[in-house]
Amino acid sequence: MKKTRQAGSLPPPGQTAEDLRLMEDAKRIKHWKRWGPYLSERAWGTVREDYSPNGTAWEHFPHDHARSRAYRWNEDGLAGFCDRHQWICFALALWNGRDPILKERAFGLTGNEGNHGEDVKEYYFYLDSTPTHSYMKWLYKYPQAEFPYARLVEENRRRGRRESEFELLDAGVFQGNRYFDVIVEYAKVSPEDLLVQIEVVNRGPETSEITVLPTLWFRNTWSWGLDVRRPRLRQGEPIHDMSVVELTHDYYGFRRLLCQGEPPLLFTENETNARRLWGDDDGPRYAKDGINDYVVRGLKEAVNPDHVGSKVAAHYTFTLGAGETKTIRLRFTDQSSNETVTEPFFTTMLAERKAEADDFYAQLAPPGLSDDAKRVQRQAFAGLLWSKQFYHYDLARWLKGDPAGPEPPASRLRGRNSDWTHLYNADVISMPDKWEYPWYAVWDLAFHCIPLALVDPKFAKDQLILMLREWYMHPNGQIPAYEWAFGDVNPPVHAWAAWRVYKIEKKRTGVGDRTFLERVFHKLLLNFTWWVNRKDAEGKNIFQGGFLGLDNIGVFDRSAPLPTGGHIEQSDATSWMGMYCLNMLAIALELARDNRAYEDVASKFFEHFVYICRAMNHIGGENIELWNKEDGFFYDVLHLPDGRTLPLKVRSMVGLIPLFAVETLDSELIDQLPRFKHRMQWFMENRPDFASHVETQSEDGEVRRFLSLVNRTRLKKVLRYMLDEQEFLSPHGVRALSQYHRAHPYVFSMMGVEHRVDYEPAESSTGLFGGNSNWRGPVWFPVNYLLVESLQKFHYFLGDQFKVECPTGSGRLVTLWEVAGELSRRLVRTFLRDAKGQRPVYGGADLFQTDPHWRDLILFYEYLHGDNGAGIGASHQTGWTGLVAKLIQQSGE
Repeated sequence: MKKTRQAGSLPPPGQTAEDLRLMEDAKRIKHWKRWGPYLSERAWGTVREDYSPNGTAWEHFPHDHARSRAYRWNEDGLAGFCDRHQWICFALALWNGRDPILKERAFGLTGNEGNHGEDVKEYYFYLDSTPTHSYMKWLYKYPQAEFPYARLVEENRRRGRRESEFELLDAGVFQGNRYFDVIVEYAKVSPEDLLVQIEVVNRGPETSEITVLPTLWFRNTWSWGLDVRRPRLRQGEPIHDMSVVELTHDYYGFRRLLCQGEPPLLFTENETNARRLWGDDDGPRYAKDGINDYVVRGLKEAVNPDHVGSKVAAHYTFTLGAGETKTIRLRFTDQSSNETVTEPFFTTMLAERKAEADDFYAQLAPPGLSDDAKRVQRQAFAGLLWSKQFYHYDLARWLKGDPAGPEPPASRLRGRNSDWTHLYNADVISMPDKWEYPWYAVWDLAFHCIPLALVDPKFAKDQLILMLREWYMHPNGQIPAYEWAFGDVNPPVHAWAAWRVYKIEKKRTGVGDRTFLERVFHKLLLNFTWWVNRKDAEGKNIFQGGFLGLDNIGVFDRSAPLPTGGHIEQSDATSWMGMYCLNMLAIALELARDNRAYEDVASKFFEHFVYICRAMNHIGGENIELWNKEDGFFYDVLHLPDGRTLPLKVRSMVGLIPLFAVETLDSELIDQLPRFKHRMQWFMENRPDFASHVETQSEDGEVRRFLSLVNRTRLKKVLRYMLDEQEFLSPHGVRALSQYHRAHPYVFSMMGVEHRVDYEPAESSTGLFGGNSNWRGPVWFPVNYLLVESLQKFHYFLGDQFKVECPTGSGRLVTLWEVAGELSRRLVRTFLRDAKGQRPVYGGADLFQTDPHWRDLILFYEYLHGDNGAGIGASHQTGWTGLVAKLIQQSGE
């Protein structure tokens, strides 16, 4: 056994034990990533499991069915792990003796039940994980009182959109600390040998009983008429003081789960309980909820007395005194010899893997970083890595149904996603949130890949390439958006992410993966063409996007036909395309260093960008601008059927997104590419009205060309708004909507109907767009991160002599680099304890602010309150809010 590293003793960069595991996995020497936390937090209520005529996913497969109904596509569970094909699954089930059902999965509200959309109503935390999942740690807060399922639904249903959500803390079930802390740790002895340690702590003042059920099962692959092979679990002979589950699988062969303490083993089948759900007396005798019925209802006949099945749980029951801890140890292994499950072995191995994780993450913490900031960064990385999920969806099979299943409704063939029949997904993918969004969203994923590139660049690159593969990307070049509507339109940030991941890896390792860059570039050419052909309605280089993610801060639903008729020229969609052009230009120029053929396509993107820049200021030669000279800001422009055009004067992120399209071309690179340089000069000399959008400066023989949708004059005007604390700048980042609209709502009247936009710093009270897509002013990490990066790029060209007031009106003139630093600090400080020991992200949640068992547990919310920084929306949105880990790495605190 290797000795644990001494505290403070770090290996050379890139040579930690975890780095070596990553190398072994990348070269396929050892498959360290074969097993990981790839189990979802929720599989019920998803589109994949929806076989209803009208696409009512939440209602077709509700939470009440989840314990009794076999899933078709994915499995879920608490603290779960599985193999990368999700054939073999492990998770935790609990029972406090009072709940009406086992706690096998996290509970939350459906989109129709929540007053602000779907929302998980549990407290669980991703505390640690290495990229290979050689070490993982998870924590769950389990109330000792009966879990208030019905009250959570009823109270949130009763509340209106202007009221806050009713949370589990509000239900009073944690009063007097009457709850259990359930801590799960995983440590890999080898790629196929996994230790599981479960600690249960009674935080309450009184003795309390808990049942703990570590559960192993097979994903049901045999009930659909496509593969009748059924893997088996059976009880083996006990070894020392261990109960033994033996497992046989056609792909993985023989394995065992060793359970310390010789607990009873409860066997059933991972089959739908048709008797309970539909009154079918011919349903299977042993069903998915058999263990639930045995433990909760006392039905001895619900489990198989022959000790065989496709699902099994080790049955532990503890009575814990106040403050008492009980520990369970299990080992899942491919070894057939008698392996040990002793406390000394577990203690040593867990300590070693934890120390190796410490070594690995020490490389990513800048010098002088506080322990609190290190904790935030580490948990952000943990959440990103825990949020990998095996995602399975064969859309053609879903549309036509399974041989052993009922005939699908005819409406499905013309309904949701019916034109995506090529799509076949069966991969481990980075999820936005494994409960609230247990499906990939491609623009979310682009942001995930930035911090992931710091810890596992191969995984980040593989994720970006995966979305461009022929079984993901549509034959027409569109990248799938998300499960509820693959054909929807999100901002085109894939090229930006690929370029950033390439540069992050090159900076950290000294070597850039040009093969990756080239593979991505060729597929993105198809996607870029799709955007140009499908989203530039009038061929004027002005784009209409639709949903565009969080940019719903508009007068109208831009994904639907306008109530006024006509169409909108979108400032944000056009700016995203300008950014896309510059990202593709940067990639083409990098590839042209080794292959001059890329000079030609680089020229094309240079020209295309200048055309877009020109179009934003002179649409179709009609002197219509998205830039409003009177206000000094960018707005959408409404085209009415009678030919009139009207600016929609909403001061929102729509007007800041033009800042994202910025790039500098240095002569150091351009002089190496004579054909590109010649074409660029010809274009600028022969198109003088277009060349005015390219700024050039020379210094010491070096020539720099500046490409941006926002010139230096307009930049100061836009930043005047963005850095005004009465407008966009909050103590915790840049708001999505200016606070100006709190007192001055934007009102647009047409045909006797009033449309308005009000500033609302948290969830919106309007149902205009349906669901919870109604944001009117919170802080979003992804666009804030892009603002930080854009400010740094502007500073690179404009230099220290270009200064602005920050905050506006303060009289304090600073460089754009300093503005970027200030914005970074505001974002990071949202998660750190302030001088009073409070974390802004937790707002008025006193337990999270003061209790020693809660205050160091960090949740990374979907977005942040625009005034006080409190977390809102999905509570485990570690994906893009996990960008805080990258900000800490590059800027400290």
